Amino acid sequence: MNNVFYWSIASVALGLVLIGLWGVLTRRNILRIALAFTLADTGVNLLLVWSGFLPGRTTPIIDGSVPAARVGDMVVDPVPQALVLTSIVIGVAVAALFVVVGVLASRRTGSADIRRMRELRW
Repeated sequence: MNNVFYWSIASVALGLVLIGLWGVLTRRNILRIALAFTLADTGVNLLLVWSGFLPGRTTPIIDGSVPAARVGDMVVDPVPQALVLTSIVIGVAVAALFVVVGVLASRRTGSADIRRMRELRW
């Protein structure tokens, strides 16, 4: 993987996080806020995967192709990948809950605008 592609992944991930945060902070429709939150979550997951990648190393599958003594030098760290897998599962659950609460609140108030949802305020 060349250096330009490596850093372009980081810039795309950072762009997704920034677009998601912008959407959360500027939108008033609760379903669009949920979509923006999911977009930011995807960017964070991509940043985690990017941070765990080391150029020139192989996948963390230990078989006969990698000598046991050189595993630390030849294999990427599997912990960020495990964290991302857990984060994806949690993100899907949070997004589903966000959408359900948004749909129920919009049915109750007659609008998906968060300014009209007085019950959701502190």
